[in-house]
Amino acid sequence: MSFPSINADFWRGKRVLLTGHTGFKGSWLALWLTQLGAEAHGLALTPDTTPSLFDQLDLAPRLAGHHLLDLADAAGLAAIAAEVQPEVVLHLAAQPLVRRSYADPLGTWATNVQGSLHLLEALKPLQQPCAVVMVTTDKVYANQEWDYGYREDDRLGGHDPYSASKAAAEIAIASWRASFCGDGSHQTPHLAIATARAGNVIGGGDWSADRIVPDAMRALAAGEPIALRNPQATRPWQHVLEPLGGYLFLAEKLATAHGPANSFASAFNFGPALEANRSVQALIEEALQHWHGSWRDLSDPSAPHESGRLHLQIDKAHHQLGWRPRWPFAATVARTVNWYRAVQEGASPLECCLDDLTCYQRELDR
Repeated sequence: MSFPSINADFWRGKRVLLTGHTGFKGSWLALWLTQLGAEAHGLALTPDTTPSLFDQLDLAPRLAGHHLLDLADAAGLAAIAAEVQPEVVLHLAAQPLVRRSYADPLGTWATNVQGSLHLLEALKPLQQPCAVVMVTTDKVYANQEWDYGYREDDRLGGHDPYSASKAAAEIAIASWRASFCGDGSHQTPHLAIATARAGNVIGGGDWSADRIVPDAMRALAAGEPIALRNPQATRPWQHVLEPLGGYLFLAEKLATAHGPANSFASAFNFGPALEANRSVQALIEEALQHWHGSWRDLSDPSAPHESGRLHLQIDKAHHQLGWRPRWPFAATVARTVNWYRAVQEGASPLECCLDDLTCYQRELDR
């Protein structure tokens, strides 16, 4: 089958509301949207890391709108949606960290579930078609520590508050779509809503605490050993541009589908090829091929629970969207480490991001 590239003609001038645009993934996606010529409006909290990729890229003046707002503010969300009148919504705003969810479980649930519903309610009055991609995570599945990957129709669940809140968001979004999308008197015909479940993303510009890659890059920059708290845990590692491209593909399909039922208004997994399902230890040993250093095992059996094995099946995105991952594991790690090392040595974060984006788009066009 053929694998189409991102359709620049679709995105040029498109009114896009991007939530979470000040975060790691959101900053990359905001930059990509501006490069595609979209009229991108961001909605998020202020960046919560120092440094932040959003500030490093000086994104605020590049956007058509830069709104600082909490998802708890339902009235504020409604006002911004009415002002922007989006044709596409990409919802990335979330509390995205497992360990932080143990410290703030109620805030995590409020943001990830209630905040998502506040956004959908804000979009209900729209009077023109709008494609909505709600981003969750690969951790929405009831994890059985299987050797094989989860499919979109596998049972949802979640041990920790973050995973459970994202699984609950999937259920809430599906309920909202079934209840309020359609031609009934209590429904709107204008919204097409899908959810996107991505694997573990890495790439330049993630400065979060308690994430393996930024923690590792900080240690390497300081000349210290990398502390691994769960070296044997296996994850589906992928460069941040891989799922972001998937979200763009999905939004295009949602927006251009015809007929009474939008076949793309459902859940999609976006993960790497099978060979990129590697342990944390394997990830770090690959990273050390590009930046000399060492690591040490700080496993703590009494630490809060985190999944040991995660793996996504991506057949649905492959067959229905024409999407597939482009960069293998080695290239993903090399791109990621080289970004941090170049910035550490004085390179422009913007130029490093644009170089990665250009190279990735070249892969899409093949």
